[in-house]
Amino acid sequence: MHRVLFEYDLDPTTWVYLSSLMTIGIYFKFRRFWSVRNLDLAGLIAFAPGLLLVAHQQESLGYIWLTVVGLAYLLRLLIDPIMVRRPLLEPNLSVDGLMFTGVALLVFLVGNVVTNQLIESDQEGARRMDMILARQITPDELRDLGQHGPGYPLFHIFATYSNNTLVPVAQAEAVPLPRRALLRAVATRGSVILGHLAIVIGIVLIGYRHFDNLHTGMAAAALYLLLPYTSQMTSRVDHVVPAAFLVWAVEAYRRPAVAGVLLGLAGGLICYPLFLLPLWCSFYWRRGLVRFAVGVVGALVFLTLTLILISSDADSFLGHLGTMFGANELKLQTAAGFWLHHEPVYRIPVVAAFITGCFSLILWPPQKNLGTLLSCSAAVMLGVTFWYDPGPGVYHMAWFLPLLLLTVFRPNLEDRVAVAAIKQSRFMRRRATTVK
Repeated sequence: MHRVLFEYDLDPTTWVYLSSLMTIGIYFKFRRFWSVRNLDLAGLIAFAPGLLLVAHQQESLGYIWLTVVGLAYLLRLLIDPIMVRRPLLEPNLSVDGLMFTGVALLVFLVGNVVTNQLIESDQEGARRMDMILARQITPDELRDLGQHGPGYPLFHIFATYSNNTLVPVAQAEAVPLPRRALLRAVATRGSVILGHLAIVIGIVLIGYRHFDNLHTGMAAAALYLLLPYTSQMTSRVDHVVPAAFLVWAVEAYRRPAVAGVLLGLAGGLICYPLFLLPLWCSFYWRRGLVRFAVGVVGALVFLTLTLILISSDADSFLGHLGTMFGANELKLQTAAGFWLHHEPVYRIPVVAAFITGCFSLILWPPQKNLGTLLSCSAAVMLGVTFWYDPGPGVYHMAWFLPLLLLTVFRPNLEDRVAVAAIKQSRFMRRRATTVK
């Protein structure tokens, strides 16, 4: 950006102030000061100080701040299904204004990704990718190299040489990269750009097709691009790609097989979305469960079979498979995050409560609709952040942020239940015809 806008420099702290003021100006309902919408906006802005503390190496205080705000939002998401009165509170900006704002923010976000220099982490990531494709790395070495917890091994290595490239230009030492490494670095940045674009388009489509309100979809998409988290963690492949799959799984909820494939891919890449399966299976229980299950299993089987390509023997394959499904995630040792500064043994009851809560969503709320699917999915992905190991200096808001924004802006969706929204399969239609 320095070559286009001379002496342009917008540090994270300044962006927090600007984005917070813009959020209030565009979305705050001044004539309904104590509305839930205004409280939601205050909560979104409240995440920013914690992110800044983490980014400035004050992780202990930063993660405490984020945990407190996260707990407040978890309560908000869990009681969302009983909030049946959803008055239409449109933003203070028109659809055209929101579209212009969103496109401008997206252009700056893409420019932030494209114009930063390649640094040593790009070359290191390419070297690791070569090793794993040549089957010269064991699962134990892979776990040591991996910086983002459980999930699909190739996706983790793919992410390692994109996540650290957005550094101030003055601190970046440009390194001559081999052509292959350069192409792979371009691929990761392209994945980030396409991931953010997919999230934005998915949010807009959900507003247009499922909320019956384009203005609402544009508002949620623009707010996603405006929030400080999106600008701070722009280049995180492991954040944005799974989030895009989750958003499009919601967009495709009327097609259970497609939704299952997307959710299965998200779960295979980072493991944690697999905790959404009890909720989503209960949503499709009365119609679409088999198609949804086939989609999830098909996606996971596909990812599992591709592990054969990077496995030198059966033990190596089983090790990679265990990494993909998070076999070692519940270890007490942690490298970063909230539990680095607190007694890790207390993670055990937190994990137990989290798993119990995931399975309790099978029974509550008893009537599942698109609104409960959104809020409870966001609650599950937010709940993951209370016990996982995020890696040094990061916080995976993208996994729940788009779903949270859709929950904040959604109308009453009590009529969007599986039986009404999903067509019967051909087999069931034929069976019904035969019975008649």
